[in-house]
Amino acid sequence: MNTRHLPRLALIAGPTASGKSALAIAVAERHDGVVINADSAQVYRDLRVLTARPTAEDEALVPHRLFGHVDGADSYSAARWANEAAREIDAAHAAGKLPVLVGGTGLYLRTLLDGIAPVPEIDPQIREAVRALPVAEAHAALAVLDPPAAARLAPADTTRVARALEVVRSTGKPLTEWQAARSGGIGDRVSLAALVLLPDRDWLMARCDARAAAMFADGARAEVAALRDRADIPSSAPIRRAIGVPEMLAVLASEMTENQALDLTRIATRQYAKRQYTWFRNQPPPSWRRSHMLETIELMHEIDILLHD
Repeated sequence: MNTRHLPRLALIAGPTASGKSALAIAVAERHDGVVINADSAQVYRDLRVLTARPTAEDEALVPHRLFGHVDGADSYSAARWANEAAREIDAAHAAGKLPVLVGGTGLYLRTLLDGIAPVPEIDPQIREAVRALPVAEAHAALAVLDPPAAARLAPADTTRVARALEVVRSTGKPLTEWQAARSGGIGDRVSLAALVLLPDRDWLMARCDARAAAMFADGARAEVAALRDRADIPSSAPIRRAIGVPEMLAVLASEMTENQALDLTRIATRQYAKRQYTWFRNQPPPSWRRSHMLETIELMHEIDILLHD
């Protein structure tokens, strides 16, 4: 389909710590843009430090949308984010600005571009029971009810395993059947300029380690302590499972030292980045340009080419 006449949408995607945020700001500065968050953890206002949300100084450089706008006690979903992101994209276009999506949550991006699967509301009791299961048990149960999903998902992928299991238990149909009936995506009404950052793995792992150390030094303990003290946020809430939160909660409970928690957070961050790297290397369509470059000036050149194709 010829999309040259459609409004432009820039997308910068890739694993955590790959330099997406800095590049998004640079693109927005050059092209009079608005940076729109596509990271499932950075939507929460309770976790600026541990989710590496842009700083207040960064946010002052160009307009930022959908960062830290959700309370940790609120229920949030890919469908809700997609609706909000579509509104922000339309608002940017109406103002004559370039919307610049940035993030590493593949589910969010697919939901926005390809549409929303019409999955019925999940039975709250089923959801609570599934989310309380250890991931190994949830994966074993999924293997019985939805073998293709169990084969496709990593056994340690807590969020996706739980989602697939709660859907098939609550609706009697695998999640893939619901996803086949997607509707409402914006992919056919925008001209997408997508750049996926896939830097050298050793460089990326070192960045993950350095970022975790910076988080612990820059206020992660106080941030998690404030979260712990909120009685209105249940232990099953997604925000309490964000990388670094369980580890710091263990420190606050005197169950481990801060150095031990930092080591575990580094491991979890690297594992997450590896999963994202694999997803973004293999899952997006070929029209999404993959780049192994590291320098912002080189990446900016790639974005400029995509925007003017």
